Amino acid sequence: MVSNILKSAREAIQSMWDGLCTAFERQNSKDKYGIVKPGKVEICKDVPCHLSFETISQAEQTELGANTSQVVTLFISPEVYIPPGSTIEVTQNNVTRTYRHSGISAVYTNHQEIVLEAEQEKA
Repeated sequence: MVSNILKSAREAIQSMWDGLCTAFERQNSKDKYGIVKPGKVEICKDVPCHLSFETISQAEQTELGANTSQVVTLFISPEVYIPPGSTIEVTQNNVTRTYRHSGISAVYTNHQEIVLEAEQEKA
């Protein structure tokens, strides 16, 4: 009975997710000559998710241009493990943006919340 209620709650929450997440982890690999090169490995692809924009900063003018930054929260299934430091691409509302996983996930029964940092964009 309780498991049916939790399952229904989870389905209701996830039905509102309107994004897709692909995550990459940095891993070094050796080429055929034994030289170590940095690379990235896909952890997950097109996993349903949702982004919540908690803080949006205004453009900050610098000598090199205007810098903008955002702090967002990624809502995703608790079964998906994305290590801190990973690169995360999210497509939501037909817009694809790249983020960095900035900390430890808050894992709950029906979802997990991952605080992200937007990759710096020059305006």
